[in-house]
Amino acid sequence: MHRRPERDDRAMTERPADLPEPPPDLPVRGQLEPQGATKATPESNVRPAPEIPLDRSRAASTWTGLVIGVLVLILLLVFILQNLDPVTMEMFVWEFTLPLGVSLLLSAIAGALVMALAGGVRILQIKRAAKRR
Repeated sequence: MHRRPERDDRAMTERPADLPEPPPDLPVRGQLEPQGATKATPESNVRPAPEIPLDRSRAASTWTGLVIGVLVLILLLVFILQNLDPVTMEMFVWEFTLPLGVSLLLSAIAGALVMALAGGVRILQIKRAAKRR
């Protein structure tokens, strides 16, 4: 059975003879400098690097878009819940009754789809013209 040697705390605090002494301008480990004492060192004349602004990332843009989207959805929910009066709508031969808020929301969605369709057609025209050149 192997026996561990007893620990000698004196050996931990004494400096081994084979290590060189630290330079005089550096504090020895465990010693604190007096408060308010500053030494002029070449490093103190160096200016800190200016802060570089971070570019916006896709994740940051996505996060911002999601937060704005959630806020818009909350506003839409409040709008619909405050406008629950039934409204009769007629389209061609169909007749149906919906809450006012829902019918206005559906109208806005229909308008956005028409706008997206017109924008999509224009994008296709521009792509075709670019391929010809």
